[in-house]
Amino acid sequence: MIKTRIATIALFLACLGFAGISSAADYVYRDLAANTLPPQKCATQAESAAQAEDAYNIKKHTKVFCEVQGYGWHVSETKSTGKVVCNECGGNDTGKFQCHLEDVVVTCKRIKPGSVGLFPGKG
Repeated sequence: MIKTRIATIALFLACLGFAGISSAADYVYRDLAANTLPPQKCATQAESAAQAEDAYNIKKHTKVFCEVQGYGWHVSETKSTGKVVCNECGGNDTGKFQCHLEDVVVTCKRIKPGSVGLFPGKG
């Protein structure tokens, strides 16, 4: 009983050791600069600027920037959130604004083709 538990633990530790041998995947990186979209609703300039600089808004748009590059592209990091640009609304919303970010710089990454294979340590 004790021997089978020791053998099971030894096998488990051996599997963990072999799993650590495989090399990490290589990535291809690409820097992109793009603009976010303004919201549909108009608001005061302060509210609209705060909404444009919201962390959720930036994360959502940077994810889309990378996904548009093609299959397998993901956000690596956001280098710059850019600058806020506000445009005044017309019609019934005179005096209200729609703001967005310009020149958002994001680094996208994807796994380099051929860097992950079926055999550990063989690339």
